[in-house]
Amino acid sequence: MRPADLAREHGISTQAVRNYERDGFLPPAERTRSGYRIYTEVHAAALRAYLSLVPAHGHAASGRIMTALHDDELDDALMIIDRGHNQLLRDRETLDAVRRAVGHLTAESGAGPEHSADPGPRTIGELAHQLSVTPATLRKWEGAGILVPARDPVTGYRVFRAGDIRDAELAHLLRRGGYQLDHIATVVQQIRTAGGTDTLSGALDDWRRKLTARGLAMLDASTHLSRYLGLVNRGT
Repeated sequence: MRPADLAREHGISTQAVRNYERDGFLPPAERTRSGYRIYTEVHAAALRAYLSLVPAHGHAASGRIMTALHDDELDDALMIIDRGHNQLLRDRETLDAVRRAVGHLTAESGAGPEHSADPGPRTIGELAHQLSVTPATLRKWEGAGILVPARDPVTGYRVFRAGDIRDAELAHLLRRGGYQLDHIATVVQQIRTAGGTDTLSGALDDWRRKLTARGLAMLDASTHLSRYLGLVNRGT
């Protein structure tokens, strides 16, 4: 096969095929006496495997997987793949935590934090009393990035407004559910970025669709990678 033959299947340029070989994503091609590359079905399978890995694991990780395989470092390649699956699992767990936490908050408030009356600012002591935790706990949550209270310009004391109180209630709920602070920080950031639970609902649906697409891409990539390894093993 010529570079153009491989490129045509995927709608990419022949230069891209050459670049992938140069970067180690494809095995080295043999050359004719005049210097033209000769690609085989093994190279075509390698290209299919690499391009299928990209939507599953991203460009950087996909490149590392292929170069590890071509350096005879199968375990290294599998470790990168395992990390990708582990990250997808963590993302799913985070999504589930956000959904359940928002559902609990909505049920407990009767409407959701963005629809309830503004409770007014709270001091750290007042908020701690409201949640039945210590001020030291709230300071710890602040240190973990869960809370970002403003400061009174005169006294320098922390001031917790409606959004901060919502984040604190959410953190308190998740702590009771056994979640670690770094996980809670991720969840709270998702809600903070979305701007509230109503807006977050749409963002969560979109997030779920992306995770589903990535999971399916991982299945597809596994199939192509297995076929490629099968060809390589038959040729050795």
